[in-house]
Amino acid sequence: MHRQLIAPAALMMAFCSGCGSAAGETAGLDPTPVPQKSTPVLMFVGDSFTVGSGPVPTWSSYAAETARLLGWQPVIAGAGGTGYINKGRVGRSFQDSFDAELSWRPAPDLLVISGGHNDRRWPTLGVRRAAARLLWTARARWPETRVVMVGPIWLADAPPKAYAVRDALAEVAAREGVTFLDPLKQRWVTGRRSEVLLPDGVHPTFTGHARLAQWLSAALGPAAVHQGP
Repeated sequence: MHRQLIAPAALMMAFCSGCGSAAGETAGLDPTPVPQKSTPVLMFVGDSFTVGSGPVPTWSSYAAETARLLGWQPVIAGAGGTGYINKGRVGRSFQDSFDAELSWRPAPDLLVISGGHNDRRWPTLGVRRAAARLLWTARARWPETRVVMVGPIWLADAPPKAYAVRDALAEVAAREGVTFLDPLKQRWVTGRRSEVLLPDGVHPTFTGHARLAQWLSAALGPAAVHQGP
């Protein structure tokens, strides 16, 4: 069986014909670019719950997932073991993380300060002072940015001192006119503990982070960006 050969000239004519057709189709299109919608920026500063721990990387943490659910651009700062006072192994507090990683950036639409879990061994008076100082610093740097505080995160078996830290932070938030969200009021374990807790019994699994993100994104909502202080 012989294959039919197409002359090079015929190929060239067909190619040029297609080019002319494509040129004719695009000639009438408006080349004016369509402006992109501005995406709100959501910044976080926090501890290992915020930046991820164990098998859960930062981009799968509840902070990143919250931004995805809201359709915002996340910037996540902080480190495991840190708190308002506690500096952990990295040797820096929330204030230090804010100063080093966030304060030099353009103002975000929303700043979430999340933590207190690692401050339970410190006097609550010191925690209150450190939290107030961080709020004052953020507001002085970004006067128009809305700030939300999230209290200590315990998915199960929170010790009494966790509630003392929670109350201290809630007091600061109320005094400064900042929204305070309390994870200790939520029920995170609805079935097997291992579904939401890693083997250490403290940090969230992927599912635990997803539940935190669903709760936080619903609490923040699109209106949070535009709501006044």
